[in-house]
Parts: sequence; C-alpha cells; structure tokens
Amino acid sequence: MQYDIFFSISQTPVDGQMPDEAGMFESFFDQVELADELGFGVAWVAESHLSSEVQKTNKAPVIPHWKGEVGLNVDLTQVANHIFARTKRIEVGSAVMNILCNGGPVAAAERVAYALFLHGLNPAETRKFHVGFAAGRFDFMNRASGIVPRDAVEEAAGPAMKGKTFGEATEIFLKLLRGDTLSSEDIATPSFSRADFRSDEHWEQVCEAYGDASATTVPLKHRWPFESLKIVPQTWRRDLLQLVIGSHDPKQQDFANTILPTQVFNLSITRPEVIESTHTRMKDTYHRDGGSWSRGYMPRTVFVFVHEDPAKSTSENQAAAQSSAEAALGAYWTALEGTLDPSKVAKAADNALIGNADQVAAQIVERFHPDDRLMLWFDFFNHDNEAVKTSMRVFIEEVAPRVKVLLQEKQSP
Repeated sequence: MQYDIFFSISQTPVDGQMPDEAGMFESFFDQVELADELGFGVAWVAESHLSSEVQKTNKAPVIPHWKGEVGLNVDLTQVANHIFARTKRIEVGSAVMNILCNGGPVAAAERVAYALFLHGLNPAETRKFHVGFAAGRFDFMNRASGIVPRDAVEEAAGPAMKGKTFGEATEIFLKLLRGDTLSSEDIATPSFSRADFRSDEHWEQVCEAYGDASATTVPLKHRWPFESLKIVPQTWRRDLLQLVIGSHDPKQQDFANTILPTQVFNLSITRPEVIESTHTRMKDTYHRDGGSWSRGYMPRTVFVFVHEDPAKSTSENQAAAQSSAEAALGAYWTALEGTLDPSKVAKAADNALIGNADQVAAQIVERFHPDDRLMLWFDFFNHDNEAVKTSMRVFIEEVAPRVKVLLQEKQSP
C-alpha cells in the first residue's frame, strides 16, 4: 500500500472562521513539510482559477451557495518548485492542471518543461513531478480564456464539445512534452459522430446545426491553430516527469498512451467494476516506455477522519471522527447545493475513512487492494492546522503499521 497526500488550499469558512490567503499558504507549507518528514510519497496539490466568489454574481453561477474560494493555487509549476526547495523526499503532483485555460496546451507544456528544467539542474535530484492534467471542472475558468462555442455546431454539441477540445489539447500538450516540433496541421482534425452523444435527438440537433441531417461525421475547426513550433528549454530532465490524465473516458486514457506513458486519476467514489476494468485495460494500453502497468499508477482519492487520542476510549475516538466527518461533508454539500442532503452525506461517508486507528486500518484493508496508492485528504473543510497535522501523524504512526499487520495476516496461509 502506498500513501500520498492531497492538499486542496480551499479558502472556505469553517465554524464561522475564514483564514486569510497568507494564513492558508502558511498552513499548507507547514503541512507539506510534515508530510515529507512522515514519509508520504507524493504531495498532490489542487489547482483552481479565478474567484468563485465573484463568479457567483454572474448570470449563470456554477456554485451559487459556495462561500469563499474553491482554491487559491493557480499555478502548480510555481508551487512545485517551492515544495521541492523546502523538502527532502516527497514528490509533487498536480491535481489537476487545467491545460485548456491560460494559454492552452502550448503554454502549459512550456510551463511544465521549464519547471522540470529548473528542478533538474541538480544532477542528484530524483524526485518526480507528477503532472496531472485535465480540462477543468468549472467552464467559467475556460470561457475567460476564450474556450467558448464558435458556431452553431459547437453550441448544439454542448458538453460533448469539451471532450473534443480536451482531446486536441492532450495531443498538443503531450507531443510538445515529448520534444516534437509540430504545427496544428500535425494534429488530428477533430470531428463529431453519433458515438459522441448519448441520444439520437442530440446527434440530430448537431447535424441540423451543421446543415446536413444525413451526415455521419461533422468536422470541427482546430481550437488552437498555429504554425510550426517547439517549446524551450529543450534539454530538461524528462526522467523527472510523470504524466497522469484526469479523465474518466477510456478513449482519452488510451489515446494519451499512444504518445507518452500516462497514468490515470480515479476517485474513491468510482464504482469498483470501473476501477478494475481500467486496470485490466491499462495493462494492454499503457505506453511501453513506462514499463508494466501497476495498480499504484491510478491514485485513489479518499477523505480521512481519524481520531486516536490515548486519553479517550475507543467509542469516544470513533464518535469524534464521525462527528468531524459529518460536519465537513455536510458543509461541503451545503456549499455545493444550498441545502443539506443527509443521503449524500451518508453516501460520501461510506467512501471516507472514519474512526480510530484500528477502524480506519480495517476499512483500508477491506476496501482497497494491497497494491493500491491512496491519495489521502486530511484538510477537507478543516483549517485547524494543528488538528490536520495530528491526523497526518496518527495515520502514518498508528494506522499504516496496523494496515501492514492486517495485510500480512490476510495473506498468510
């Protein structure tokens, strides 16, 4: 079992308290330095863009009930080198870098290459930068960068257009990181077909907008037209780069691996059959330069609410963990939807790790494969820096050893 840690840097009010921006980053760096000392494998850091608080005032607010900012980190490449400079062992991951906005895939590839160039100036450096990349969760961030429907076909396509845009961006991004010299003419021309839509009615709407009701394919224009180019620097340490795609679309995952070894993100709420089918498929489609596929190549996000106070009884520790989980998950769903839905809180709790050290260890062994990599989320709706650090210590010092023992007992004849 491998243990990573996730940092959201989400500036939201908790118990009526809203930390300022400097306080948020002071706690973050304090926690990441402790994570390094404790031996977590990768520090995965969320990326977000633009004020979600201001966006609530627009015509179509995406999270109208959210208070504060979804995230304060806007550039993983800058944060990564700060983390590397302040730590000794831990690696860094982006969870997740949006390659559509802020200049698109060309600019994103150059930022990554430059960050790794600087990171690799020390020839003794071996820690990887795990570049998780995706299309962005909230479209208002992309629209500000010009990612908007350009004609009636793209307007009619709706959400399917985002997938096509991400596919084009992925090809550009990965080929530039591979070291290619290319122009947009070297990138596959995107198009729609019936398979891109969930219903015949939606496909018919796209064909109508295109002007050909009998069309079998509808061509699209390149989102990023450009002449021949190559990013600089060119001699950066590619051995320090690990790519991870933030898409649940098997076609996107497989396509990325035709270019470079690209691992896959997955959430704790993903259905078990989907997780297993992904592992099975990736054994065949993972890029040969990355070696054999491993379960650890698909990190699993999971909330952690663990209490292990020696001065309290087992039931008291369990109750404290349950109370923390319900408060945090309840605040999250209220922020997203404006009302508290107990069923959604209960479902989320079923996918979290909640309890004292013994209980959390047992939950891990029950729910996860021994070779899985867990991306543990301790700071979820929690700005109490000392409490977060205590949970981190309890997990590594109390839970992880128990998991090891339980796995050994489970595997012994």
